[in-house]
Amino acid sequence: QVQLVESGGGLVQPGGSLRLSCAASGSTFSTYALGWYRQAPGKQRELVADITSHGSTNYADSVKGRFTIARDNAQNTVYLQMNSLKPEDTAVYYCNANRNSYPCIECQPVRNDYWGQGTQVTVSS
Repeated sequence: QVQLVESGGGLVQPGGSLRLSCAASGSTFSTYALGWYRQAPGKQRELVADITSHGSTNYADSVKGRFTIARDNAQNTVYLQMNSLKPEDTAVYYCNANRNSYPCIECQPVRNDYWGQGTQVTVSS
């Protein structure tokens, strides 16, 4: 079990920067893949960026070159550095931790997801 708490959201002008943090409690943090998702009003939740347990990263096309995801296993924390923010980045941002489990030797893996409570990011002048 993992508990996740996000922080760092707020109001920022277009072109500005924010850094989101997600602190995790629970053991074996380093074995989880981590991600940041966002949900704007009236839209579905979408993946922003994720990072595997080995450190490989993946970004949505809309944030490539502007956002950077990083993890600090010693601090049980994952970060999202957001630069050159645009009004369309406005959303609630959620931290995610996930890991596969195997109910039996021959079973297909089952993905286990854990979510934070979300933090609001508003980009507006």
